[in-house]
Amino acid sequence: MVKPAVDYTLYLVTGRELVPPGKDYYESLEESLKGGVTVVQVREKKVDTREFLEVARKTKEICDRYNIPVLINDRVDIAIAIKAHGVHVGQDDMPIEVARSILGNDAIIGVSAGTVDEAKAAVAAGADYIGIGAVYPTGSKSNAKLLGVRGVGPILSVLEGTNVKSVVIGGIKSVNLLRVLHGAVSPAGKPVDGIAVISEIISSQDPRASASHLIAVLRSFYNAGPSSKSSSLIPNIFKSETSTISPVYLVPTSPDPAHASTDTIKQNAAHLLTLVKRYTPMIHQITNNVVINQSANATLALGASPIMATAEAEQEDLAKIPGGLLVNFGTVTDKAGMLAAGKWANFNRKPVVFDPVGVGATGFRRSTAKELLDAWQAAVIKGNAGEIASLLGTSEVQSRGVDSVGSGFANPAEAVLTLARSERCVVVMTGPTDYISNGQTVVKLDNGCELLGNITGSGCMVGTAVATFCGAASVDALRNNAEDSKKGALVEGDMFVAAIAGVLAVTVAADIAVANERVKGPASFLTQLLDELYALTPEKIVNFGKVALAQV
Repeated sequence: MVKPAVDYTLYLVTGRELVPPGKDYYESLEESLKGGVTVVQVREKKVDTREFLEVARKTKEICDRYNIPVLINDRVDIAIAIKAHGVHVGQDDMPIEVARSILGNDAIIGVSAGTVDEAKAAVAAGADYIGIGAVYPTGSKSNAKLLGVRGVGPILSVLEGTNVKSVVIGGIKSVNLLRVLHGAVSPAGKPVDGIAVISEIISSQDPRASASHLIAVLRSFYNAGPSSKSSSLIPNIFKSETSTISPVYLVPTSPDPAHASTDTIKQNAAHLLTLVKRYTPMIHQITNNVVINQSANATLALGASPIMATAEAEQEDLAKIPGGLLVNFGTVTDKAGMLAAGKWANFNRKPVVFDPVGVGATGFRRSTAKELLDAWQAAVIKGNAGEIASLLGTSEVQSRGVDSVGSGFANPAEAVLTLARSERCVVVMTGPTDYISNGQTVVKLDNGCELLGNITGSGCMVGTAVATFCGAASVDALRNNAEDSKKGALVEGDMFVAAIAGVLAVTVAADIAVANERVKGPASFLTQLLDELYALTPEKIVNFGKVALAQV
């Protein structure tokens, strides 16, 4: 038997115990194949050999009708008996070398890998693919070590330059699929080759529809081509000679020509203000109680519609309304709502702006930030130098409470570029000079005045403005791209330019406000700042915005 070319895109792991009442396993299996499953692993942990053999044999008969490869979990003897295409083994199962000596060079052999060292060992031993996880808690393995989506990237780096494929597994469902695809990427941009699911299909009353939805998102993610309406470039560096895979990312792996000119950036940022006023997007804000009123007023002044809703129970419904989401945890009291809001925003392809206020101040804030970023994918992370340093895990910049102290990063452009690549999103670092990166390009903005530091929540207002412009960019792109909308894109619209526009809106308005003769101090400045946000025009952004490309 010649080793088959396996499409790992939608990898089904069976689990007969999860089939819903009134549903037959074999019927469910065939429906899932019709829906788009591309490879099947037969997994039977609690049955005797005779029953396992019979289930595997019938499973292969059905899969053969659809030319879908069948792998057997752990049991090399079962694989031989039914002439399966190969096996999948765990870290405590038969070593790859032994399985290969029995099954031969034409067999597909996969292995579970939850660490970089395990992945290196699998590659050295001749594995055809590795199963990486668990990325979310899963009921199929109660003792499975939780790797998290953000832990996948370093393992994928091991596979760069090899022919070894990868799938991620563990709690993957339609609601978190986009987060997995956009977050489970190596720093150099290597994606996973597929996802492994169990309950999302097996437990479904309509497995064909469940598989069809998953494969549609997966195909869109992998095969999306460049579009004049899309902000993301399509990376080709991991495109195989035999595959059309070219994932569409929030963070591009090569510079976007649209971001090469500061004049173009300013023009595009200014145009977004027109879109904010045209669409009045709903900007959902879970923010700290110190700035709720101020942030809502800033949203209204810019032309958008604020809603400050924190209850977990309403997040699913709110995420269906086009716009943007801001999660600001200056006062971390609504973690359940934050977790749910981000999850449902990702599902509905709504941009999430994360403002981890004071993240370095306490262990609780650091652990909460990790939990949130593991649960959902941010489109933009915004913070001061101390907050960015905390997320990078460096002590180069210190913080005191919610404030950054000291002289800042020696190379701020490199700091935001590094975090953008590791977190797979746009990063905004505020300060006397603001730095923004999408993982390829870095810009620096030199607007703003000292009085911004003398009013409570000026940084939070910037987060609000960024979310507002991201929301407008998203609404516009979704409306204009209705016919060719990319289901695999985490968000649509240029989040890099939107983040720049949000920062410029506040800082340009601040420059104009402070020059007004009515401003005598912080109180009058805050009032005038809101007035100038209300009076802001695209022309003012173009004329007063100080934008420069930063060298790393």
